[in-house]
Amino acid sequence: MDAAPEPGHPGERPDSQDAAAPGGQLVGAAAPLRAAARLVQAPADPALQRLAGLAARLLSASSAQVWLLGGVQTPGAVAGQDLALVGSTGPSADSLCTVTATGGGPLVVEDATADERVAFLPPVTSGAVGAYLGVPLFGQDGHVVGTLCVFDPVPRTWRSSDVDALCELAVAAAAELELSALSLQYESERLRRQLAVAAGGVGSFDWNLSTDVLEWDEQVLQLFGYTAGDFDGTMAAFERRVHPDDVQRVRRSLADAVSSGATFEAEYRLVLPEGTTRWVKARGRVLPGADGRPAHLLGAVYDTTREHDEDLRVARVLESMSSAFFSLDRDWRFTYVNAEAERVLQRSREQMLGQDVWELFPDAIGAEFEAQYRHAMATGEQVNFEAHYPQPLDRWYEVRAWRDPDGLSVYFLDVTARRTAQEQAEAERAATRDALRTAEQAQQAAERTAERLALLAQVSADLTATFDAEEAVARLAQHLVPALGDWCIVTLVDEHGNLRDIGSWHAVEAMRPVLERYRRVRLPCLSAKAPLHRALRENQPVLVACDATERLGAMLTDPARQLLQHLAPQAAHMLPLRARGRTVGLVTLFRSPGTPAPTSEDLLTVSEVADRAGLALDNARLYGQQQHMAEGLQRALLSAPVQPDHLQVVVRYRPAAAAAQVGGDWYDSFLQADGATVLVIGDVMGHDVTAAAAMSQVRSLLRGIAYYSGEAPAAVLAGLDAAMAGLAVSTSATAVVARLEQSADERARGVTRLRWSNAGHPPPMLLTPDGTVTALTGLGHDLLLGIDPHSPRSDEQITLDRGSTVLLYTDGLVERRDQDHDQGLLQLRQAVSELAGESLDQLCDGVLARLLPERAEDDVALVAVRLHPQDLPRPPDAGPGWTPSPTAAPLQ
Repeated sequence: MDAAPEPGHPGERPDSQDAAAPGGQLVGAAAPLRAAARLVQAPADPALQRLAGLAARLLSASSAQVWLLGGVQTPGAVAGQDLALVGSTGPSADSLCTVTATGGGPLVVEDATADERVAFLPPVTSGAVGAYLGVPLFGQDGHVVGTLCVFDPVPRTWRSSDVDALCELAVAAAAELELSALSLQYESERLRRQLAVAAGGVGSFDWNLSTDVLEWDEQVLQLFGYTAGDFDGTMAAFERRVHPDDVQRVRRSLADAVSSGATFEAEYRLVLPEGTTRWVKARGRVLPGADGRPAHLLGAVYDTTREHDEDLRVARVLESMSSAFFSLDRDWRFTYVNAEAERVLQRSREQMLGQDVWELFPDAIGAEFEAQYRHAMATGEQVNFEAHYPQPLDRWYEVRAWRDPDGLSVYFLDVTARRTAQEQAEAERAATRDALRTAEQAQQAAERTAERLALLAQVSADLTATFDAEEAVARLAQHLVPALGDWCIVTLVDEHGNLRDIGSWHAVEAMRPVLERYRRVRLPCLSAKAPLHRALRENQPVLVACDATERLGAMLTDPARQLLQHLAPQAAHMLPLRARGRTVGLVTLFRSPGTPAPTSEDLLTVSEVADRAGLALDNARLYGQQQHMAEGLQRALLSAPVQPDHLQVVVRYRPAAAAAQVGGDWYDSFLQADGATVLVIGDVMGHDVTAAAAMSQVRSLLRGIAYYSGEAPAAVLAGLDAAMAGLAVSTSATAVVARLEQSADERARGVTRLRWSNAGHPPPMLLTPDGTVTALTGLGHDLLLGIDPHSPRSDEQITLDRGSTVLLYTDGLVERRDQDHDQGLLQLRQAVSELAGESLDQLCDGVLARLLPERAEDDVALVAVRLHPQDLPRPPDAGPGWTPSPTAAPLQ
């Protein structure tokens, strides 16, 4: 029998296909294939071998076999034959096992040469099988996954008891197969969980409260700067690494958790042996023992140093503010105090941080401060108020407070001078009550002072109500007119000294269109010797006290000069808007004939308004720099793509125009361990720091899973989905993972396979060498990430010729509020088609230029790859190649 074909070995099909037709249907069915494939992956089971031997002995047969069916047949066990057959494969068509599986019940053949169902099969015609008895093996889902059979080289009679015995053994064989597959699945899932935890940088700990012994995993030991050899498992060793300023706070948190059986949570600093400081966050839960008393504190620890670094960047902005600011946690403890708040509150931040506000400032209890702060904390409403704080401060404050996710933020100004001025005005009115004329004059002066203060307060509120300080400064003209002039123009100065008129207002409504036209044409028609330029150069106010129409008109060309004559100003006053040693803008106030000249108080008010507006503009500039820094952070999270030889990869990232914020769009290109090139495009939901942090986690997890596993895209996405669920990465995302693969034969033919899997993302675009553009929709796309980690994922593949280009992109490229998704895809296909002859860089830039509006509403990430001929040198326009030190030659 060793030299003859086995029953499962295929033979040539004769003209009659009656017996083989059912087998062909079975092999082509998707569900049985999947069921059998899951069992084939399980390692060889000795129990199956014993079952095969038992079948041969019980039925007095010369040979027995267990076969697994699929696209090919795989022997799982044999008896009476060469054991080397176990694990080999062979085609499943035209075999006795296929006939058995197709029939769905026992196949009894007493004389194979005379049985028309099997007589034509090679194992029969060769003389290897004279009699055959086989029964199907059923998987847990009811599909036939294989057969158990016995056979002899000569005809024989099979009894009904033989059939019953073989059926019982088949049930045991199927159970053994399921058990082996389940064990393999469990071990694989355990390994994936371990890899996901290691990739996320989360460590675990176990504090035995009975023995006072600490157990740390390798991740925690690394965080605390210990090795397994020098950590003795004591709380003293733990506290040696905790920052001295944080030890007592951490002790209290641990003690509270143990005593109450509640959750433990703390964030604190570590001082490592080399002297560096690291922030970590720990969370844990107390588990009771059999007696109900706390027995263990189990938890996890992870590094939060990077988050604190981000907080420091924000703190730099707050430290540069000229206004006082502090924040409180939900237990009313100070968590941040800027330098101005230190000065106003007359205490150092070391004295305040971590302390209860009511203990440090007991006079606030029962006052307006406590009532307003508690109202804001309880309702989430922003509160604005003025209140007096008694000794030792003895000052008046204008306060704005609002609730944030961590507690309460408080912004306040010392307005004692303003309150003193109001009180002095009242005193002056009381002192001059006996003299009517003096009293009237004092009252008028007080009213002017009140108006000036009200104007300053209104301007301050307008400037601080929005982050768009340029827009607020543009409205400045409406505050100054008519109180300090008949009409006004506000001019912005950029960092290069260029001027731009951004706002204007006229007291007479009918003249506002004329002023608007004048504002639009004034600066191009203005001479370099004009008073406006002199005010900018000298950084000093410039006054044109009389004949302003003639004197200013002499330094203008038409049409601005004609419009100025229509406006007919009598006087003009140009004041620089200054902040931190630089001029950021100018305000020009005009008076019409008959309007009284401004008083010294008026000029003082204008000067103070200019100072506040200048500071607001400069703060906006600093805020813009922070936005730019945020955009830089986003780009830093996206690494440069690999450039394997004869593959050119180009990436682009465009942030939304509304604000340069970090977001969730990302791209990636890297090599797997076997040298295959992987392309990734993805989009984590959201457009803020949280989305960027989640994106960084998801992107890092995907890279690690893809590199370590070397799996195809669908398996990588499935592993990522499981890791996100296991690590509580509470976000959802769309993504496409594509892998470029090439065998030696494909390389000789000059083609490459593209295998990809789509998790709810827009389809990639393919540009073939003949200029055809196709959306790679395949069979559709699977569920997006972060929804159901058990959702099945599938791979698509296509063969690409050299010269082909594949474009992956995020939805910001094709989706708008004013157009649907299909219209965006059509525009993208048209743009790629029109740019087909361009270089890859020009194609990517051209697509962005054609599809993105001037002010894009969403971030856009893009990654494109072009396959260059492998029998020619790398084209110059592809740039230099680059790959990390590979463990294997890159697949092109």
